[in-house]
Amino acid sequence: MDTTMDTTVSGIGSVVIGELRAAGYLESTIGQYARTIKVLARFAARRGGEYSPELGAEFASMTVSPRTGRFSAQRRMDCGRLTRVFDSYVRTGRVDLSVRKRGGGGPRPAAEALSALDAAWESEMTARGLAAATREAYGRVARGYLVFLEQRGIAGLDGADGGSVLMFLESLGDRWAETSLFWVVSNFRPFLKYTGRADLVAAVNLAGVRRSRPIIEVLDDGDQELVVRACAAGRVSARNAAITLLALTTGLRACDIIGLRLADVDWRGATIGIVQRKTGNPLTLPLPGLVMRKLAQYVLGERPATADEHVFVRAVAPHVQLADHASVHVVISATFAAAGVEVSAGTRLLRHSAATRLLRAAVPLPTISAVLGHAAEDSTSVYLSTDRDRLLQCVLPVPAGARP
Repeated sequence: MDTTMDTTVSGIGSVVIGELRAAGYLESTIGQYARTIKVLARFAARRGGEYSPELGAEFASMTVSPRTGRFSAQRRMDCGRLTRVFDSYVRTGRVDLSVRKRGGGGPRPAAEALSALDAAWESEMTARGLAAATREAYGRVARGYLVFLEQRGIAGLDGADGGSVLMFLESLGDRWAETSLFWVVSNFRPFLKYTGRADLVAAVNLAGVRRSRPIIEVLDDGDQELVVRACAAGRVSARNAAITLLALTTGLRACDIIGLRLADVDWRGATIGIVQRKTGNPLTLPLPGLVMRKLAQYVLGERPATADEHVFVRAVAPHVQLADHASVHVVISATFAAAGVEVSAGTRLLRHSAATRLLRAAVPLPTISAVLGHAAEDSTSVYLSTDRDRLLQCVLPVPAGARP
């Protein structure tokens, strides 16, 4: 720590308020920070007035409202975010206003052997060059299993057996739908293979979890028309319209929309060129005129001034790229609400809809696979279930003798 730094709450607070104002935060938000700084200053005054991460941790733990005597989510948020900013300044001399992403990857094991195994698996996935989304999915399930072992008094993998794998999967039944357990097992198996424990791999195979193949839900033509009209008519912001239309017309994943950079857009050629986050494959897609117009309206007239090179940034400070897929879901849901479409919407639904439209237009599966950026063409065959008209053509007539 710099010994010349003013580490009083009021001193750090003045620096934080200045940085918030310079970053373009709303005055209402700055006011909330200022009120929390006053509360922290009174708290610190009883301990000499100096701020330290230890004092901040104690302050952040005070989540009970003195007015109601009950837990306050607002107090937890206000105190937590302020102490994180104060801690960053004390430790680095800079005010870190970066946005925390949701989730955090789930709980982690504390036992030394299990923690080391978790870290080794993370290093292995990185060395393999797995995409960030894949590492997150694999890592979350692996950590969940290691924490499950730890909670049962098992401090190392040597103490685990096949039964622990089956019990772990059974414990997920309260949190995961039965149709989703297939993906849990698919993300779990690579970790078990990495451990070299054939008995654990055999146990996960014995679980007998089968993939569910329901008919995929898609947006019907009428609702799609309403969404497009709402975007074209300006009933939503240019940013929200561009995000929704990108998902609807190209089938881009949320992670690729979030990761889209200004340099990825070819304004003259009306295309975007990206490297997919999930597969690592390059992808170039043409953009319809309406999408290009909304993108241009956003970049030229609505996008905040920021050094961030991502196309889509937060509308309120800090003006950095959107945090995660939940941010995109909020945008699309708001667009659907403005269009009067009462459908639970996200990029998954719009991705399915884009694939279905291509299929109904008799576009070959390899071409659809290329447009959607699938790593394997077989992944596209799941959309065959959405083409009702062609499925009906496959129905055989009931033999006359079999009729009642």
